[in-house]
Amino acid sequence: MAKKSKGNRNQIILECTEHKSTGMPGTSRYVTQKNRKNSPDRLELKKYNPILKKYTLHKEIK
Repeated sequence: MAKKSKGNRNQIILECTEHKSTGMPGTSRYVTQKNRKNSPDRLELKKYNPILKKYTLHKEIK
């Protein structure tokens, strides 16, 4: 069963922005949490992409 979101923290998915333009198969995604009250806008972090083997910009999706 899925865990219900308690309070202001909710689960988000970060997806690599550079990976789509390379044409390589697969995707680089990370799952994390954020406080929607403190940061209502979309999150952008530099995370490691194992397919490209470098740190790339990952943006929050949906």
